[in-house]
Order: sequence, then structure tokens, then C-alpha cells
Amino acid sequence: MSVLRSLEEKIAGLVEGTFGRVFRSEVRPVELARKLAKEMDEHRTVSVSRTYVPNEYVVWLSPQDRQRYEGVEQSVIDELGAYLLEHARRERLALVSKPQIEFRTDERLALGEFGIQARLVEPHQPAQPEQPAARPADYGHTMVYSTSDRHQSALNEVGGGAQNVRRRAVIVANGKRLQIPPTGALIGRSRDADIVLDDSNVSRRHAEISPSGQNWLIQDLGSTNGVRVNGRAVDGAHPLEDGDRIEFGTVRVDFEVE
Repeated sequence: MSVLRSLEEKIAGLVEGTFGRVFRSEVRPVELARKLAKEMDEHRTVSVSRTYVPNEYVVWLSPQDRQRYEGVEQSVIDELGAYLLEHARRERLALVSKPQIEFRTDERLALGEFGIQARLVEPHQPAQPEQPAARPADYGHTMVYSTSDRHQSALNEVGGGAQNVRRRAVIVANGKRLQIPPTGALIGRSRDADIVLDDSNVSRRHAEISPSGQNWLIQDLGSTNGVRVNGRAVDGAHPLEDGDRIEFGTVRVDFEVE
């Protein structure tokens, strides 16, 4: 069982009934866990013998999403903190203290949008007073994510706007068709990846396929052996089209849309 799946089941068991309402929130706990780990990985500080990562995280939510966590927010935060601690242990990353996570509300965020601000704070530093809520994009190192594409697709399906719905994407590997979630997929050798390619030439966190409007993009996450699309190396976000051949190191897969 993957750590993310275990996390989902733990959170699901926190408050029976209440969680059923929470999990239908556009910002889901597992999505938060994945992006928190991503922010941890992307804000590394390398010293002589260790690689340090942020130990404080602020998660900005829209008022609607924040309300859906009422009653279980602290329990969800505790599980997310435990997940980050385990992630750091698995990746051999150093923390100066246990991960501290705080939820805040930003009224200018839309349903399904959330921001994450990560920073490394020495334990002896005095805590900074909480500042008035501001748009996450106003902070220098805050990444803003959105699940609104998934939300909009569901609305289009109900309203009959099928012509505006992004077509489903799949990766065909070794004869198996692996569907890419509407919110995108992490691809790699790690068991926590959305699509696992069990090959030594594939990095643990090799690449990410993400939605962009009605299309899809692929981006190399600093892998050892790189990403190639139709034989050409990927540098930055690269658009994907139906029938593209993708190479993760020496592993070849086909990208299809349905």
C-alpha cells in the first residue's frame, strides 16, 4: 500500500460522517500531501553533509474549502505533518524540527485553488506574528495550485458541455493503459507516484504530466536520465499530443487521449 493511500485511509477514519462532507471538498487531503512534498523537494538547502528542507508550511485555502475542513482540520494537519516527516526520512532529507503546518484562509482564492508557502525556520528563531490574509501570489515563495479544471469538467458533464471538457489522457506502458488523473500525475519509480514505472533507469520522481486548458503538458522534475518526446529532449514544460512517444530514461511509453 502506498503512503498516500495509507494517508487517505487514515484521514477517512478520523470522523465518520463529518469526513464524508470534507472529502468532497475541491481541495482534497491527498492533493495537499502531494503538493506539500513537492514544495519540500523543491526548496532544498545543501550543506557540507546534509540536505535541509523547509520545516514550516502555510496552506492557503478558499473560504469554501476551509469551511469543509471544520471539525477535522487539526487531525488532517497532524496526518499531513506525519506524511512529510516520513517523506523526508525516505528521501534522506534533514529537518531542523518536525514539520509545522498551518491552514489559513484567503478570500480571493477560488474554490479548488490553494497556495503553499514553505520556509526553513531555525528552532531558536522567535515566531513571526500572523499577518493579515493576503493573496498567496503576493508572497515570494508561495506556489498556487488549482483543482478548478477537475471542478469545471464535472460541471460541463452535468450541463451537457461535453465539447469543452478536456479529453481523458492515458499512458500505454508494456501493454497496460494507465489513466492520468484529471488533476495530473507524478510519474516515477517511487511507490508514491501516481504512475509507477518500476525501472532502475527511472528516477523516483521523474516527471509530471499536468493539465493546461484543454491540453496536457509534461515536465522533467530533474531526473537523472531525462525525458524525451518523439526523440527530442524536454526542457521545461512541453505540450503533449495524441500519439506522442515519451521516453523516461530508457523506458518508452505512448501518450494517448480518448
